Amino acid sequence: MNFWDTVTGNDLTRQWKAFETRADALPPDYRDTWTQMKGCLFPYADFTGRNLMPILDAALGLLEESAAEGLSIHDVLGEDIPGFCTALAGGEDAPTYRDRWREQLNRNVARELSRLGG
Repeated sequence: MNFWDTVTGNDLTRQWKAFETRADALPPDYRDTWTQMKGCLFPYADFTGRNLMPILDAALGLLEESAAEGLSIHDVLGEDIPGFCTALAGGEDAPTYRDRWREQLNRNVARELSRLGG
């Protein structure tokens, strides 16, 4: 990966298009689950989303292998797809982007308050 692609995000765009091409080859119920999984995993992304790329790649690989074996999506992931995605992202305690932004805001406010008060 070269510097320019990293700065502009072109590498992520290429990866994302490759994911979507792979997902288009899945059966309809698997494609619907892929869409739902993306929505459930996005809150765990960092600013660029780079941290999710390996997770999404592994999840899509699991869907591809399961579809090739002819398994039902519910046999593979169970009934709780959001719960599966939470576990995939690191569990209930994994910070979401809201948590990180809230922490940053609290640090900035505390710093400004201490500057004004002292």
